[in-house]
Amino acid sequence: MSDSESFELEPSLKNILDQTTLQWIFVGGKGGVGKTTTSCSLAVQMAKVRKNVLLISTDPAHNLSDAFGQKFSKTPTPVQGIENLYCMEIDPAGSIQEMLENSENGAMTSIMKDLAFAIPGVDEAMGFAEVMKSYAKVFVVPIDFGKGLGKGFAAFWTIWTHGTTGIGAGLELSKNKRKKIKKIGIRNDGVINEVNKQFQDPDKTTFICVCISEFLSLYETERLIQELTDDNIDTHNIVVNQLLFPPKDSNCEQCLVRRKMQQKYLDQINDLYEDFHITKLPLLTSEVRGVENLKKFSELLMNPITN
Repeated sequence: MSDSESFELEPSLKNILDQTTLQWIFVGGKGGVGKTTTSCSLAVQMAKVRKNVLLISTDPAHNLSDAFGQKFSKTPTPVQGIENLYCMEIDPAGSIQEMLENSENGAMTSIMKDLAFAIPGVDEAMGFAEVMKSYAKVFVVPIDFGKGLGKGFAAFWTIWTHGTTGIGAGLELSKNKRKKIKKIGIRNDGVINEVNKQFQDPDKTTFICVCISEFLSLYETERLIQELTDDNIDTHNIVVNQLLFPPKDSNCEQCLVRRKMQQKYLDQINDLYEDFHITKLPLLTSEVRGVENLKKFSELLMNPITN
């Protein structure tokens, strides 16, 4: 056995289940790469080994409800048919609106409300503040990125890192308005500092990148991993979805050509991320919807196709 073979990391997400200190697991990538299916399936597996696993979505499309075939809300709701698993679909705009309405002494005027909603990522930040109040021990969070970390999480991370008190620093606001924002920020510093501390702790937080074996997806994944690294967020898992595995004697020309293209980018992923667990999942002939289908698909995260 060569040195490279002896140090090859297991091509599955078993390492996530084995890391018993984890509290936050983010699952992210561009739209259409399988984040919802991956996060739901991982949550199914986590619920086998951990108590009170909470799967959260801040997507207004409510993909979790569609995936499990069960209606969820901003209140953690048990998933029917899966013990220890709860789902929660947060309306980020609702979370920040509630914060504004509860502002003391009318600190947030209508102008300040418009400002708060205009700051990218502040709605997600308030959503995660709400999550911090949950009783769950493990959070699995699917995140959608347009380019790199994207508008939502990048700005959200900046807000948490620098604190709400710093929002007005780069904006041309009157001194009075900056004081009002700072006043609200002070009341949230405890949550902000705790989230910031947890997200930068590799024992508590990790990020799973999801992609498909194509040029643009690989390019975006490279940018995402670089930005995560720059922000001191742990990431050591990549899930590659929608792979074709045609039999050697296949006469399907499209399948063979597509597989050859996918293999080229898989080779690049293997070369670039030798220190990552790379989980390869097949393209299926049907959608993964409903508890039983998710249970079945979740097994592939633990025992994926390796050829």
